[in-house]
Amino acid sequence: MNIIDNLKWRYAVKKFDTNKNLTQEQLNLLKEAFNLTATCYGLQPLKLVVVENKEIQEKLVPHSWNQQQVVQVSHLLVICVKDKYTPKEVETYFNLVQKIRNTPDDIINPFKEFLTAEIAKKTQEELFIWNKNQAYIALGNLLTVCAMQQIDSCPMEGFNPEKYDEILQLTERNLKSILVLPVGFRAEDDYMKDLKKVRKNITETVIEIS
Repeated sequence: MNIIDNLKWRYAVKKFDTNKNLTQEQLNLLKEAFNLTATCYGLQPLKLVVVENKEIQEKLVPHSWNQQQVVQVSHLLVICVKDKYTPKEVETYFNLVQKIRNTPDDIINPFKEFLTAEIAKKTQEELFIWNKNQAYIALGNLLTVCAMQQIDSCPMEGFNPEKYDEILQLTERNLKSILVLPVGFRAEDDYMKDLKKVRKNITETVIEIS
């Protein structure tokens, strides 16, 4: 299947096969894809929590609008951002740049000082919104990679972040949950499985300016 066929194949699965699980290789691929997601300035303000514990997944169901996909799946992915985001993140990033690229201080410092000042002048609320928006980039990336690998998924905003943070002990890690992505394989009796994809005509969604 080519990329368009795979994207047509993809849909938000309503019922997963509880007997089918991702291989470790498939899971590692999704983690690597997440890590390679594009982020503003390359700062990577996101974290991916991988849940593979049925007892914990059961606890999350009532806080996910009772969507059963949360417990049916092989793995539950939770995309998070830091609760408190500080200029120290810039320091950490540029230390990594120097370690990997051996970039001299005189080249790094002007950009480093610019980013440090930009983050320092923003409120925590502004930084949270900025980072939260980047979580959607990661979600889109994971959805595409899943489709290419014939891994089923169901992106979710419908959950209670505060309860997720409590159950997954994210607050202790200075994290807030933003998006949820159950991943696994569709059940044969999922009523959505064989329905045609509904999309507007491409002429209605794409504007060409030449």
